[in-house]
Amino acid sequence: PRIALYSQGMVGFGHIRRNASIAQALRHSTLQPDIMLIAEAWQAGALLMPPGVDCVTLPALRRDANGGYNPRFLLDVSDEELIALRTRVIRSAMEVFDPDLLVVDYLPLGVAGELAPTLEFLKRRGKTRLVLGLRDVLYDPETVKRSWANQDNLDAIQNYYDSVWIYGDPTVFDPLREYDLVESVGTKARHTGYLDQRPRLEYAKAEAAPLVANLPSGKIALCLVGGGHDGGALAEAFLQSNLPLDTTGVLVTGPLMPWEERQHVRLEAEQRPQFRVLDFVHDPTPLIDRADRIIAMGGYNTVCEAL
Repeated sequence: PRIALYSQGMVGFGHIRRNASIAQALRHSTLQPDIMLIAEAWQAGALLMPPGVDCVTLPALRRDANGGYNPRFLLDVSDEELIALRTRVIRSAMEVFDPDLLVVDYLPLGVAGELAPTLEFLKRRGKTRLVLGLRDVLYDPETVKRSWANQDNLDAIQNYYDSVWIYGDPTVFDPLREYDLVESVGTKARHTGYLDQRPRLEYAKAEAAPLVANLPSGKIALCLVGGGHDGGALAEAFLQSNLPLDTTGVLVTGPLMPWEERQHVRLEAEQRPQFRVLDFVHDPTPLIDRADRIIAMGGYNTVCEAL
């Protein structure tokens, strides 16, 4: 079988790591499917994947404070042009790859509706099962109702998707009730339980072992800023803190921290031998396991990994 997994990118690694965990688990199953990830290029290159998994990469977008989208790296390309390019890449890839299953993470229509032509095409062709995957806790109820549970998304779930997988346990948190989605989504929803991270973490531990082994003995205070695009203030505050004498501070800047900010924190850390700066690690979980204290942006996945 062939399976495609879409994540929209833009910020952080939570969505792509979730799809990577699914891919790892499927590759370790008796199905042994060929898996195609659809993700932004800067994310796809940051993951360690087993044989049988490849990636169609998309040019990167970023979301402004006002809710609009802009190219992250292509400065002379308009947002309309870039979204049109992403839309065509996804549609062409799915037409040729011809998956038996497409799992879309979080956004029913993708970024700015970029999945709509692909969903329409796959639904019309009738071969591909379409699944929307959601973590259990999305945002606060008001934000979900305003920005996610809009009519376009709810219509897309009803018109295109065969099932909605919720990666969680309703006895811990039931998004259908908390977000008032029982009527609109409930008939298609299936709670999968929390995803098994172990196959993905086996790769991560092997890659991170030399890094963890080279950390100083004693306590570790770890600072994580996600992708890094908005983590400069937290990184700066961490490097200016006074740690206990028996503690080493480790800052992971993330691949999207602006070059000027990254250079600044590196220069600042050089003046303080108690701190170390890492540009990027494929998966922070081995560092989290080693750490005694964690300072982070507090995103869903980082909090879950810390817990």
